[in-house]
Amino acid sequence: MTAFILFHTAVSFLAVGFGLLALVRDAQIDPSNRLGKLYLVTMLIGSVSSFGFIPALGFTPGQVLTLITLSLLFTGTFTLRGQRRGPGYIQTISLSASYLMLMVFATTETLKRVPLSHPFASGPTDPSLIPVHLGLLVAFILGVGYQVLQIRATNRYLLAAYRHAA
Repeated sequence: MTAFILFHTAVSFLAVGFGLLALVRDAQIDPSNRLGKLYLVTMLIGSVSSFGFIPALGFTPGQVLTLITLSLLFTGTFTLRGQRRGPGYIQTISLSASYLMLMVFATTETLKRVPLSHPFASGPTDPSLIPVHLGLLVAFILGVGYQVLQIRATNRYLLAAYRHAA
């Protein structure tokens, strides 16, 4: 492995860890706290560094997904809370979707390489990855559903407190 590949892999695994810690601790990736900021920085570096593979591999569907991931990061970071569907919806869903994209890349790349003697998948289009990707999608849907319910409950509580104070 080259130094570039090791750097890209290390930064990407840091993003996996920071995102997971944020989701477990806060039930969301919040760009206003330290874990959220670390996730955003490592995701940005990992995503941008993935374009360094273009000279060797060409422009692949992976780069298209990386562009989508970057747009999700941008949307999640710069969406003002409360501007559209209530506080936090767009931001929370965007950053959770960016984590889904990260996990699709991470599991695909890992399963193309392990076990060393006979990898689980031959490539990113291997049908054996379909159940893995579907599992990630189900986890994402359940997780975002939980996050949306939490945001709604918080909004209702704040609205009731505001009405009571007025």
